[in-house]
Amino acid sequence: MNFSREVKTAILVLGCIGIFIFGFSYLKGNSLFDNNKTLHAIYQDVEGLVVGAKVTIRGYSVGNVKKIDFAKNYKNIKVTFSLRSDLHFSNQSIAQLYEAGLIGGKAIAIIPVYDSGDMIESGDILPSEVKPGFTELVNQQIAPLQDKIEGLLSSADSIFAGVSNVLNYETQNNLKLALNGLTESISNINTLSKSMSRIVNSNEQVFNSTMIHVGKTSQNLAQLTDSLSKIEFGTTMKNIEVVSGQLNLILSNLNKGDGTLGMLLSDDNLYTELLHSSEALEALLSDLKDNPKKYVHFSLFGRKDKSKKKE
Repeated sequence: MNFSREVKTAILVLGCIGIFIFGFSYLKGNSLFDNNKTLHAIYQDVEGLVVGAKVTIRGYSVGNVKKIDFAKNYKNIKVTFSLRSDLHFSNQSIAQLYEAGLIGGKAIAIIPVYDSGDMIESGDILPSEVKPGFTELVNQQIAPLQDKIEGLLSSADSIFAGVSNVLNYETQNNLKLALNGLTESISNINTLSKSMSRIVNSNEQVFNSTMIHVGKTSQNLAQLTDSLSKIEFGTTMKNIEVVSGQLNLILSNLNKGDGTLGMLLSDDNLYTELLHSSEALEALLSDLKDNPKKYVHFSLFGRKDKSKKKE
């Protein structure tokens, strides 16, 4: 049986269309030959969820989202998704909406429950919940930080306002005067340092000679300390002890009245006799002063007088 070119072309086009439909359905997770179960879940917000998104159990893909539309009351969003027909778990299982990644959008994870309720059937509405995504967690962490930053900015505004009130025209002039004074002080310090440098340079020889003398003095002190270290302080101390013992003996004899000096210090009769002798000597000297002729005979021409008397 021969087919015309037109019939062959039509068969080829229809085959390509069928293969395209089958491949597109397969890529979306749908099967043209399997009888999947169709379930529903109600959410308040499904931002980021699109038709064809994955439905997973413990991370394994078991279906996809078929339809997203408003619920009857238009307050919530009804999501219709399909699951493999060989899956059996309770209709009390939770359809959790979660964030698949930063750029992966959102998906639905089934948290299966096996020990309560009836087994799922097509058309059942599963309980739903929304798992906070990374962005929401970041927002939750940033919200308190944002409040703190806002409080810090308000405090900074208050500080700047106070500073602007303090730094009035008069205060600004005072600050300028203070800065000018500081500049003059720095200039004076620089001038003083230059003067000190000139003095040091002009008296460098004097300083060098002074340091030389200081070095010699330190050497002499070192020699003196060496000489002192060689002195036999033990022998010297023994000699001092002997001398002190002799002095103690002398003082003891004086206190006892032994010897001439001891008798002079302790004998009152000797003192009285010396006093009388002193008084007698004083009377003799007084009489000698008053009557010198009584004790001294002299003449300017004594010898001549004696010869004349002989004649």
